[in-house]
Amino acid sequence: MAVTFTDYARHAVRHLSATGRMLPFIPAACLIIVAIVLTGCGDKAHKQAPSVRPVRTISAPPPVALSSLIQTGEIRAHEEVTLGFRLDGRILTRQAEVGDRVIAGQVLATQESETSRNQFSSAQADLNSARAAEQVAALSLRRMQLLMPSGAIARSQLDSAQADWQAARAKRQSSEDALKNAQENVSWTKLTAPADGVITQVSASAGQVVSAGQSVITLASGSLRDAVFDVADPQSVPQQADSLFTISLLSAPSGVAQGHFRDVSPQADPQTRTWRLRITLDNPPPAMALGASVQLTLNASGPRLIALPASALTRSGDKPAVFVVDEKTLTLHLRPVDIGRYSTSEIFLSAGVQPGERVVIAGVSKLREGEKVMPGEDSE
Repeated sequence: MAVTFTDYARHAVRHLSATGRMLPFIPAACLIIVAIVLTGCGDKAHKQAPSVRPVRTISAPPPVALSSLIQTGEIRAHEEVTLGFRLDGRILTRQAEVGDRVIAGQVLATQESETSRNQFSSAQADLNSARAAEQVAALSLRRMQLLMPSGAIARSQLDSAQADWQAARAKRQSSEDALKNAQENVSWTKLTAPADGVITQVSASAGQVVSAGQSVITLASGSLRDAVFDVADPQSVPQQADSLFTISLLSAPSGVAQGHFRDVSPQADPQTRTWRLRITLDNPPPAMALGASVQLTLNASGPRLIALPASALTRSGDKPAVFVVDEKTLTLHLRPVDIGRYSTSEIFLSAGVQPGERVVIAGVSKLREGEKVMPGEDSE
């Protein structure tokens, strides 16, 4: 549009000069010249080179072999039991609180028992009735057996008495079993400790209505303690029964205990993608109480890896990637990488980046493949 307007302006000036009518139109010609100048300035502004984005980079360091890996975990009971009532009902009392030490058989909570006691009374009455009916059937059978040799009764009467006695005996046995069930239902209204231990959690209070099997109290039984860790690579952990580990308190590294491998979860947690590792402690100090934070140092094994800040990580399709700066053209290339390991602040690459290459470590979500950039000084 600017070029076309300039051509028209020049044509108008030549036309006025040829006809001798230049003088009256000098002010108009000045305005035309000013417009041409301004248009040219606008063209120059539009033709300026686009701005280059500055980026923060780091030179990829040489790969190193990671000699150790520190994991943080906590102390838990070797055996934890979740206790609950076997019947639906309302909790009447609860005698246990978090931190209480209990012994086997101690009553921890009670449940309403009126219905269970009524069932017990009904079962007991049924048993008494069944016993009386069995006694009558047994006496009748005895009389029939005495009369049968003399021919005073028919054979069918003896068979009938025999069947009545067997039915009465079966009824008595069934009533005894029903009474046992009723007795158990009454006993289930009391929640007792199955072993000595410490109460670690309380999930229900007096007056609350709970369903059968609902968690009410969690008991840490026994005196054994486990150190529990969530590890990213279970293959880095020796999994032999005689493997020895050194556990130290996070708040006081001088508090140390030895432990042996117990187990590792067979599959990763769906949210954290880590595996649960449990180590049984041998004679832990008193400071390693339940819930205490501890740390474990593992000897890592594997290839040599390149460490980069976690902020450099982005994604190319379904694969992890980083942005690498081309030293000659100063353009970005989205490079897929293989992650050997990672931590909360760093990623460790096994492939995809060569030592000495410049990798962008900030603002990677705003960058695009092939974009021109201005690398800043390498970050240390």
